[in-house]
Amino acid sequence: MRAHSLTTLAAGRKTISASAIEAFAAQLHGSVLDETDAAYDGARAIWNGMVDRKPGLIIRCAVAADVVSAVRFARDNGLLVSVRGGGHGIAGNAVCDGGLMIDLSPMKSVRVDATSQLAWVEPGATLADVDKETQAFGLAVPTGINSTTGIAGLTLGGGFGWITRKFGLTLDNLLSVEVVTADGELRRASQSEDPDLFWALRGGGGNFGVVTAFEFRLHKVGPQVLAGLVVHPFDDAEAVLKQYRQALDVAPDELTCWVVMRQAPPLPFLPAEWHGRGVLVLAMCYCGDIAEGEKATARLRAIGKPIADVVGPAPFAAWQQAFDPLLTAGARNYWKSHDFTELSDATIRILIGAVRRLPGPECEIFIGHVGGAAGRVAADATAFPQRSSHFVMNVHARWREQGMDQACIAWARALFDAARPYSAGTAYINFMPADEMDRVQAAYGGSYHRLAELKRRYDPMNLFRMNQNVKPTASSQAA
Repeated sequence: MRAHSLTTLAAGRKTISASAIEAFAAQLHGSVLDETDAAYDGARAIWNGMVDRKPGLIIRCAVAADVVSAVRFARDNGLLVSVRGGGHGIAGNAVCDGGLMIDLSPMKSVRVDATSQLAWVEPGATLADVDKETQAFGLAVPTGINSTTGIAGLTLGGGFGWITRKFGLTLDNLLSVEVVTADGELRRASQSEDPDLFWALRGGGGNFGVVTAFEFRLHKVGPQVLAGLVVHPFDDAEAVLKQYRQALDVAPDELTCWVVMRQAPPLPFLPAEWHGRGVLVLAMCYCGDIAEGEKATARLRAIGKPIADVVGPAPFAAWQQAFDPLLTAGARNYWKSHDFTELSDATIRILIGAVRRLPGPECEIFIGHVGGAAGRVAADATAFPQRSSHFVMNVHARWREQGMDQACIAWARALFDAARPYSAGTAYINFMPADEMDRVQAAYGGSYHRLAELKRRYDPMNLFRMNQNVKPTASSQAA
């Protein structure tokens, strides 16, 4: 290993000698990579293909002790540091340019205690890893809808999906963590141990340390749920959306129904003449008794004249992966997001107009259905304050060629701006792109001041800044 000039927290450069790097590497169970290693490009590649950053060094951690060593090395040398879990974050904060990247992806263990309905999960695990192990026991933790997402970033930012309305956000089911804070110490945090830190970690993203283990509460789910898609012609979108919002007014917590609006992909159950044409999809899941689910979904399935209805009993783990083929890694992605307490007529008209102007065949709009159990948690119980929203809009611009960047990003921004007057004014930090750091304070609302004070306590130099960053209140933070 040769000497390296690495990016510092002060945006300068610091040369680390070969002997210092070798001494550091000798402490690790994992490995240190630089640009000469065959595994380097794979380790720095993440889900969003727009992100092409080159860390000076990548620390591939195998155990918690490696994370401790990496954080201390970064702190002692004043280095810019980023942390990669699943590498799925839209903003690309997992990868830094020229600094030290702490790669947790080798740490994938998931251990379940079926009797106590608990799971212990390492930070490199994906949602698919978690589902595979928990569903072996007929159990689940509420997570997201794309199984290639990493559990760590999802949890620390919130986490919502098909069973959130029944069991809460992912972070609502977090019982404890082991976390390496900016001082290089491995701590345990829970409601009874370091409760302030535990509060901040549940919603505060990567601001407060590197979590090396998560303890989750599990729930009985499946293995079969009632789930699937009802596909409508987009020309019927206004009527469908108005009936959709009415149906959800009486939806039980077991029922979740998302909306997807896009050009139809070549799904095998769609007639060929619909491939590439505009569609509105109702994607639903009922996580209770199948017979009760048939009753609960009947009103949604009776809306309009769908092209296809493929709702039926399905393995929960398989349904968790249903959208994976449309969300594969490597494409160029840009997101904009609003929370809504309701889908007003004006909002519906704006959404429909935007879909009629899709800039590419993979661009789409998701309307996530939340509320239920997640909405009954007090806004100040965790650092995640958006408890009154019923819908989360994700404007998902997705394309392949760099030449489409301007058109796709402009489309997403225009829809975001048009919908702003009808939104709740809050934001889901996991959906925020890199150019939205000015929204962080608004996203946290009344939680922001407490987060900034806790940032001062646990990370006064803002070592962990490659995230939706909360600035510490101390004036001594690094530039």
